[in-house]
Amino acid sequence: MYAGGMKKLQLAVRCFCLLVSLAPSCAAIAADAPRFPNSEDLRHVKGIASPLLSPDGQQVLFTMTDATADGAKSHLWMVAVSGGSVSGSTAHQLTYSPTADKRGEHNAIWAPDGNAILFLAKRGDNTQLFRLPLTGGEAMPYDLKVVPAVDDSKEPNFIPPAKPDASGSKKDDAKPEPIAINVSGFAVSPDSHWLAVWASDPETPGEKKAKEAKADAVWVNHERHGERLYLAALKADGTLDGALKSVALAPDVHAASWSPKSDRMVVVTELPNEANDLGPDATAWLVSTTALDKPMELTGIPKTARGGFGWNPDGNQIVFAAQTPEDAPPGVEELFALSLPGASSADKSEALRVTGGYNGAVGFGEPMYLPDGKVLASFAVGTRMTAARISLDGKTMPESIAQNTPVVAGLGTNHKQTGWVWLASGSDHPETLCYAATLGGECKTLPTPELTTQPFRSVKSQLVQWKSDEFTIEGILYLPPEAAHKKVPLIVDVHGGPTGAWSDRYEEWNGFLVSHGWAILRPNPRGSTAYGVKFAAANKNDLGGGDFRDVMAGVDAVLKQFPIDPDKLALMGYSYGGEMAGFAEGKTDRFKAIISGAPVIDQFSEYGTEHGSWYDRWFYGKPWEHMEDAWRQSPLSGASKAKTPFLLIQGEADVTDPVGQSEEMYRALRQAGVPVEMVIYPREDHGPLARGIFGYPVPEPWHGFDGRQHIVQFLQKGFGEATK
Repeated sequence: MYAGGMKKLQLAVRCFCLLVSLAPSCAAIAADAPRFPNSEDLRHVKGIASPLLSPDGQQVLFTMTDATADGAKSHLWMVAVSGGSVSGSTAHQLTYSPTADKRGEHNAIWAPDGNAILFLAKRGDNTQLFRLPLTGGEAMPYDLKVVPAVDDSKEPNFIPPAKPDASGSKKDDAKPEPIAINVSGFAVSPDSHWLAVWASDPETPGEKKAKEAKADAVWVNHERHGERLYLAALKADGTLDGALKSVALAPDVHAASWSPKSDRMVVVTELPNEANDLGPDATAWLVSTTALDKPMELTGIPKTARGGFGWNPDGNQIVFAAQTPEDAPPGVEELFALSLPGASSADKSEALRVTGGYNGAVGFGEPMYLPDGKVLASFAVGTRMTAARISLDGKTMPESIAQNTPVVAGLGTNHKQTGWVWLASGSDHPETLCYAATLGGECKTLPTPELTTQPFRSVKSQLVQWKSDEFTIEGILYLPPEAAHKKVPLIVDVHGGPTGAWSDRYEEWNGFLVSHGWAILRPNPRGSTAYGVKFAAANKNDLGGGDFRDVMAGVDAVLKQFPIDPDKLALMGYSYGGEMAGFAEGKTDRFKAIISGAPVIDQFSEYGTEHGSWYDRWFYGKPWEHMEDAWRQSPLSGASKAKTPFLLIQGEADVTDPVGQSEEMYRALRQAGVPVEMVIYPREDHGPLARGIFGYPVPEPWHGFDGRQHIVQFLQKGFGEATK
């Protein structure tokens, strides 16, 4: 409504200017008209995340991330739900980072009493836990030190060996001193009496000396250091009341969640040294504050649980997400409920499936119990992201919370549920911080800093559906303004995964592509989540088969329904999308250009060099045991039939889809005489490079810009357009 009103106002002003011949004023008004973002604009997009309602329900804490051009540090902000000022402004920045801190403040929470905010930040050598009192004063770090549980420099075969001093004793035989820890995560008990932190084992002086001497050989999968859990008591003012106490759990600790009664925690650990490459290995424990040395294993919680536990008010039941028991790719999850044993009873209960059969994907975040006994959790359903009320009988399907926006992210409340906050967005409106007094209430927009340097023009998406084999496939289509009077080129953009899915969210990246006069189709082929377990599992042992047919059927569908030029088609994708680009290269010549970011090209070499192979194993098994299947599902197998100009974009430090994958495809196509280009970005891992290209804040200042430049010029060349 606002955008439409602005257009009418601008048109009226232009007409008035024309009548009275005020050309300079008209030029100024025209210059202020919304435009699509360019590549430099995408370097100046900020991020907003993690809204948290205060315990008294009057203020919202949230995180703002600086734009790529400004270093992409995160900082904490606060705004009043009344719309009034906080510390003299509509939204107030609470934290600032020194130059040495490259990440900024993160993982913030409200102290249970609302008098302080706790967060993580790196102000020295380690990531520390800080407490910022809201009554006044500076944020101060907790003095968190432990005696190292592991000191490799004391081992008999350690290099370099310790040298004896004049008395004949070894210099490193002194009693170990407590060392500051590098905090990975923390949780404060609801009664503010306990602080739980988990942290990696600190580096001892002897280990540091060895590293400086370059005695740094890595004995693969023999690491003894890990993430451990510690507990400390807190005073009434929030400061430490004594030293950290170790909890008798083996590393690695990944999550901890307090009971509402503050007497015990559920803790999730995983085995170290890449044990999860052999299969799911998470173990959940019940840890009592009165028996830190006697944690109880919760055998009813599956090995695939990842944390994020919601507790009922009595503290005797939890709800959590874990892998569906049906045959599906790793990461396809359901919600489960588990009744917890008493303080002295053994765990004999089994988790109850709560959302089995629901055609939606469980989102991140902790489920929360509602006053009526139901549970609220986030879900992705098709192209929408929402939240749903869930009955714990395991029979009733979740009931979606009605919202007038396609994407609801970070929906949350406080302990008393006196209000609700979330981030709302859609294809034609950026993320907005929302508040409502009741669950499902209308969004009251809270004032926050602008995410972009100016309001940019955008296009409203269209949901497109088509048939492919026995499936109904959905996709999101963006048409440029030029489509109103002529046929336009089409870019097919395939998501990552395969267990990903496009949602109808706002992205400046879409406006950037549309600004060139190109339409964009984002299909959710079989294998995508948010359409149920069977759909997510439908590409088992069939990568590049049915999913490729789904994509091409989508191309045919939009060609029939929309003004698309059939002679100007291109396909691009990142990760699994890059893999699909590789399949398209060997299976069709309908595209004028294909762009592949961080792809899987050869299932054999990918499986042997990627960081963790459990996910891939579900699709086709161990390659050396299923040679024909693995080769059939390798894009490299079709390289001999390739004809289409091909661009590879790759991060050099990628451990998900290593750089060798792109190098294999580049060599194969180059030697086959196919026009092929490859761009490699130093220091870049898998996700950060993609986020930088798509215009999200990242620390690398220019890689995303350069990637966009290569992509646009490659597409322009493929479409026969003049490059700019």
